[in-house]
Amino acid sequence: MSAGQARETGEIFGPRMTLFADVLSVGVCTALVSLPVVTLPAALSTACAVLRGAREDQPATAGRYLTTLRRRLRAGDLAAGALSLAGVLLLWADLALARAGLPGAPLFAIVAAAIGAYAAVVGLRACGRPESLTDWRAAVAGAARDSVRDVGGSGLVVLAVAAAALCAWMLLPLAFLAPGPLALALTAVDVRMPHRYRSGGVTALPESLPE
Repeated sequence: MSAGQARETGEIFGPRMTLFADVLSVGVCTALVSLPVVTLPAALSTACAVLRGAREDQPATAGRYLTTLRRRLRAGDLAAGALSLAGVLLLWADLALARAGLPGAPLFAIVAAAIGAYAAVVGLRACGRPESLTDWRAAVAGAARDSVRDVGGSGLVVLAVAAAALCAWMLLPLAFLAPGPLALALTAVDVRMPHRYRSGGVTALPESLPE
């Protein structure tokens, strides 16, 4: 946050509390947009992009989120969502077969769960990368490299997902707020990467996106 965002005289809430409220509002929008399931990657990627813009004093509001989503939602985003859904269904089917008592089922279940967890971390880290706004292949490739180079960041992603799932399990209405803090965590994990600072990174939301 810039120095210009310091709380002014008579202002009740400071910029950090305002950002917290914006994160929750963006989380609600992300949850609603994700209801068709295939829109989940685009919804989460847009949330990360909007929250990243807060570092450049851009508004992280629900209105900006919806405007950005309308500008960037395209066939590639839906294809990424369909591929993610297919991967989840495939993993579920593999684990169901393992529970059926097939020979070597315990080892197969462990391997399948490990592959599924790695794929989930890569997918989530891809959503947190600025490239996901325009090029999912580049975002996934970068996330795959980061997940190996930055094991600590991948661990933070797992903890963020676990915290979001725990909140949703404890109180169902929190499921509509959890995507906001999750997107904030994914964004924080991405911008903390050393190469982001060395290369200058991409922090601001592009003014124009492909249709």
